[in-house]
Amino acid sequence: MQVEGRIVVVTGAASGIGKALAERFHKEGAKLVVCADLDGPGAKATAASVDGLAVTTDVSREEDIAALIEQVETDHGPIDLFCSNAGIGIGGGAEVNDEKWDLIWKINVMAHVWAARHLIPRMIERGGGYLLNTASAAGLLSQVGSAPYAVTKHAAVGLAEWLALTHGDDGIKVSVLCPQAVRTKMTANNEDGVASINGMMAPEEVAEACVRALDAETFLVLPHEEVVTYMQNKTRDYDRWIGGMRKLNRLYNS
Repeated sequence: MQVEGRIVVVTGAASGIGKALAERFHKEGAKLVVCADLDGPGAKATAASVDGLAVTTDVSREEDIAALIEQVETDHGPIDLFCSNAGIGIGGGAEVNDEKWDLIWKINVMAHVWAARHLIPRMIERGGGYLLNTASAAGLLSQVGSAPYAVTKHAAVGLAEWLALTHGDDGIKVSVLCPQAVRTKMTANNEDGVASINGMMAPEEVAEACVRALDAETFLVLPHEEVVTYMQNKTRDYDRWIGGMRKLNRLYNS
């Protein structure tokens, strides 16, 4: 997909990857970039920088996502590209309380489900559309120190796969973004964490990788190319891979 002339929605657009995506899509000549975020002032600031539209949106609420889609399509036209980008991180393991598990599940997984639920039927009716879902390399590998993050990002990748194989014949294109460490609020004060083992990437670099993937209509977007090798190692010898991850766990949790 060429972004030029398209209506694009980006959630989590107030900062980080979302902000960089909004700015890059504007540079690519998008007809309208809709900047959605729970941080209303932040969304407005990004929208002002791209001549776009700001919509205060809580992606942990299905009704907010449905209202966002309805507002854009009613007032501005069909959404060509929906970037379900907003996400959160929560540290810890099985001891993390249910309230936090529920919150991260809604934001990192159900927000993608709800966007698909309310947008795919519209896209199918008009002949197609594109979904770009932000997951993480943690969804292909794992995340030392955070079971909630690892589990929800695996689920996000699984959903993207299912959408692609189920609705590809309906004209629905799907890409899933799986970076390692990116310089955002989520990684602030943790620049030396395990996710940055291959370096901390700027959001603008991730946005560039997304534009290239959209142009080529590539499913898996890997700004950190090393992740391919890690995936191959994992599937080649799962037990050896887990042994290596245990070493990382000892190193970063000592």
